[in-house]
Amino acid sequence: MLSRTANNLYWMARYVERAENTARMLDVTHRMSLVPKEPRLADQEWFAPLNITGTLYPFSGRYSQVNATGVLRYMVLDPDNSSSIYSCAREARENARAVRGSITSEMWEVINSTWLEMQRVAEDRIASDRVHEFFEWVKERSHLFRGVTVGTMLQDEAFQFNRLGTFLERADNTARILDVKYHVLLPSVEDVGGAVDYYQWAAVLRSVSAFESYRKVYRDVITPLRVAELLILREDMPRSLHACMNEAYEILRKLTGGELHEALRLAGEMHAALHYGRMDAIFGSGLHEYLTDFLRRTGQLGAEINRAFFSERAGTIAA
Repeated sequence: MLSRTANNLYWMARYVERAENTARMLDVTHRMSLVPKEPRLADQEWFAPLNITGTLYPFSGRYSQVNATGVLRYMVLDPDNSSSIYSCAREARENARAVRGSITSEMWEVINSTWLEMQRVAEDRIASDRVHEFFEWVKERSHLFRGVTVGTMLQDEAFQFNRLGTFLERADNTARILDVKYHVLLPSVEDVGGAVDYYQWAAVLRSVSAFESYRKVYRDVITPLRVAELLILREDMPRSLHACMNEAYEILRKLTGGELHEALRLAGEMHAALHYGRMDAIFGSGLHEYLTDFLRRTGQLGAEINRAFFSERAGTIAA
């Protein structure tokens, strides 16, 4: 397989997953913004998605105030924002078009129709009272793409690169969504353990479709330690960091034939740390610090995958 083909498949999957997770991150921010609070803190939550995606500076250059209307317009519909859902849908479609012969007709139909519909999304659809419906639509289209991929695509190298992109992007975004709670939304001392704190943690769980799983596993009140454990260390939770890195490691092991490889070594190191990790140690060192370090290492892994498989010197990837 040509390295550029592998690159297109990998990024096609990453952009589909990124669109879904951007919707999830904005959804949890919107849910948190509905919690009653002092007027001076009314728009505090909307700094979170901008800080976490590193877009606060370019946003500030175009909008005078950080509020729900501006952030939603910028993170959903802005074609000049590479992190917007609109841009993700566009880039996913462009990557899919470049490898049209390597994906099934059903996969192409899902991505192409999603892009066509995305171009017709008007601002009234992301108004505060309708935005949840839009986020659900984005998630449904992503779910449909993954289902069609697993159900129709030959499980060869093309399939593996597609899945690798999905799980690496998902790990990155789960860490970012979990960090929303700590990055900007740290409660005041009097709120810790209170109704606001509870609602915010419940919103984080719902944003990654983990609320029911939490109830099933713990059968108790929602606590920060258990939420973090579910989304970081639980291997049986599909969107957890542990589950994502387990899949990424196994895919890289197949792609490298098990040979010692820097990308495989980094993935194995990250997987081992999650497999043998303990929540008391993570909270002891600081959850925000842990997530920041995880995101840094995920970036390193992505760069190493790019160097090994997608750079010009990678050439043709052996079967």
